[in-house]
Amino acid sequence: MDSLKVLLRMATLLCAFRFSIQGENQRRLYQDLMMNYNNLERPVQNDSETLVVEFGMTLMQIMDVDEKNQVLTTNIWLHMSWNSYTLRWDPEDYPGVRSVRFPNHQLWKPDILLYNSADERFDATFQTNILVLNTGQCSYIPPGIFKSTCKIDVRWFPFDEQRCELKFGSWSYDGWAIDLKMLDADLSGYTSNGEWDLVEVPGQKNERKYPCCEEPYPDITYTVVMRRRTLYYGLNLLIPCILISTLALLVFLLPADSGEKISLGITVLLSLTVFMLLVAEIMPATSDSVPLIAQYFATTMVIVGLSVIATVLVLQYHHHDPNGSKMPKWTRVFLLNWCAWFLRMKRPGEDTVRPACPHKGVRSTLRSMETPPLSSGPQNNTSNMLYVSVRGLDSNPHSTPATSPDSGVMCGRLLRPGEEDLLIPPTNSFPVGSVEPELRKILDEVRYIAKRFRDHDVEDTVCNEWKFAACVIDRLCLMAFSIFTILCTIGILMSAPNFVEAISKDFFSN
Repeated sequence: MDSLKVLLRMATLLCAFRFSIQGENQRRLYQDLMMNYNNLERPVQNDSETLVVEFGMTLMQIMDVDEKNQVLTTNIWLHMSWNSYTLRWDPEDYPGVRSVRFPNHQLWKPDILLYNSADERFDATFQTNILVLNTGQCSYIPPGIFKSTCKIDVRWFPFDEQRCELKFGSWSYDGWAIDLKMLDADLSGYTSNGEWDLVEVPGQKNERKYPCCEEPYPDITYTVVMRRRTLYYGLNLLIPCILISTLALLVFLLPADSGEKISLGITVLLSLTVFMLLVAEIMPATSDSVPLIAQYFATTMVIVGLSVIATVLVLQYHHHDPNGSKMPKWTRVFLLNWCAWFLRMKRPGEDTVRPACPHKGVRSTLRSMETPPLSSGPQNNTSNMLYVSVRGLDSNPHSTPATSPDSGVMCGRLLRPGEEDLLIPPTNSFPVGSVEPELRKILDEVRYIAKRFRDHDVEDTVCNEWKFAACVIDRLCLMAFSIFTILCTIGILMSAPNFVEAISKDFFSN
């Protein structure tokens, strides 16, 4: 047992001794490296020598794309590495120490910044330590939330593809002092965004010369290419707009007597205005281009506005005063003949024939009514019937007149020989002088009633013509606006460069 305790104590002392030796070497290395070190000095052996700085970035996430303020917010880790001849050591002189870390303010580091930064602090990086290897290789990886200016082109919104540049370069060193070497963007740790799909992040090294100086100024520009995901905007903007534009067509199917045609058109127009305001809130106030969805909304609003105007014309035709102006000849020919034939529309009751009198056995039209032939011989037993004449009753001794000869449509009743008329008593039962004035009054009343019926028929005919013209305009506008709406929807939306790809990827993949 005693020997076991001794061995454990010796192992503990050896471990402690080795740890203390490593800590001592690291402490000594820090002291030796910082001896006569100046963090303002560019780490090169010769001042005319150009220091090569390798620069790259890791894109972690696209956090936000502010179209209205044209600002791109990203989560990026920067990668900067260079070789410093003053920070080298031999690992054998410092056993166990092959790398050390310094706070960034103690060592020289390149002042590489984001040129097109939109952050209030301009430099949004988190100041991390600098890793130094025994070969003098220095690595500086500062993370940060970068806000950069980006020209947002909303011409094809919501089927747009944006290209935002991230331009990095030294703020105070020229190309003769620091030369940048570009590394490819690392996308292995990228977190997808719900609104944007990342397409690619190509990089390019540029050198720019200013008129004031002959030395070049290099920069590295990464272009973040991203495509908008259209599922959200399709469900919340496009599909409601298409449905609302379809509702505008129902204005022409609604009967004019319902009194809701104008109300429906105005309601649809107000609904489109609300959606137009929603689009205007998220779009930048620019006159360079008009968004695709704004073009579609504007076109739909024009269609709905024209439908309201057409509805007013339809209501004017439908409720036209029959005592007013007559229908022009060109309107009658164009609407009631040509358009009605083209639309396969027929006037109500065109294929039916109305009876002249509501009695059995007599059917004719108001314009062609003739007196039925009567024979002077004796009548059969079925001769007790009514007949119609427009020129008056014939001099048939067995007929009972109902109206005067010039009273228009007249009905009479044929009597069998020897049958007495129950409606009008025989003339021999009353004096002739007392019967004729009563008959004149009856004939005047019948004449007045007939005239009222004729005038009413004329008014009905005129009203029916105007109403039929209104129906023709409704049907014509329904066809024209339907074709125009379909063509505008397909033409405007299909003009987007990646419309088919976006629809197939967002709508059908989900």
